[in-house]
Amino acid sequence: MRNVGFTDLITGERKIIDLLALVKFRGQQTCLIIHVENQSYTESDFARRMFFYFAKLHQEYLLPIYPIVVFSFDEPKRSEPRQYQVEFSNLKVLEFNFTAIQLNQLNWRDFLQQQNPVAAALMAKMQIAPQDRPKVKAECLRLLATLRLDPARTRLISGFVDTYLRLNATEEQVFGRELDSMGLIEEEQVMEIVTSWMETGMQRGTQKLVLRLLNRRLGTLEPSLEQRVSELPLEQLEALGEALLDFTEISDLVNWLNQPEGTSLDRN
Repeated sequence: MRNVGFTDLITGERKIIDLLALVKFRGQQTCLIIHVENQSYTESDFARRMFFYFAKLHQEYLLPIYPIVVFSFDEPKRSEPRQYQVEFSNLKVLEFNFTAIQLNQLNWRDFLQQQNPVAAALMAKMQIAPQDRPKVKAECLRLLATLRLDPARTRLISGFVDTYLRLNATEEQVFGRELDSMGLIEEEQVMEIVTSWMETGMQRGTQKLVLRLLNRRLGTLEPSLEQRVSELPLEQLEALGEALLDFTEISDLVNWLNQPEGTSLDRN
């Protein structure tokens, strides 16, 4: 379905709904709309916003709306409100409810046997004891190997897992042993994913180092310049890491970035 949104009358912000699906009841011709919203941070008036979404959708489509929220933040651990009410002492005007899936209250072990690509991704945001982090990442890989998804979906899910479950050097060693004990170390698909994670980790590390050196040498970069540097591929980041030793002012960086292939800056 097309993008739907509304302007919050309180804040003036334009809100865009995350996901809508028009579906049919099983065995019936009647349609309904499933609305899924991902909430990555806690928000005091979120339940009210969900009601505004519901009212907007119901007004526009005049169909039953089934609202679902996925709370994906790490903190706080408390249960988030999942109801919006308007009532007086003698009258309950409104009671709006939605289904809530709060990942930080779910145990990753409960999803190990589910042949579901979404479970493989979302395990990375569930309750994980510090010592279990390498095992969870290995289990996500095991699920992906079992599901045999197409390359695009595999990249999407493995990228999600790597973004939200980054391991330090010690954890990486434990992770490798976990893969070996599961018999996955020789799986071609698994090794492709692991190689991709390693390359992404190198990209992130180089990016952070180059930005730190640029800020130290030229002063704090404007957000637009920092964004341009962040978008460089690994090879150009490495070239910039060498070239910046000759930079004395911001214009040197701008000139380097504006060159066709990010070649070294000619100062003669």
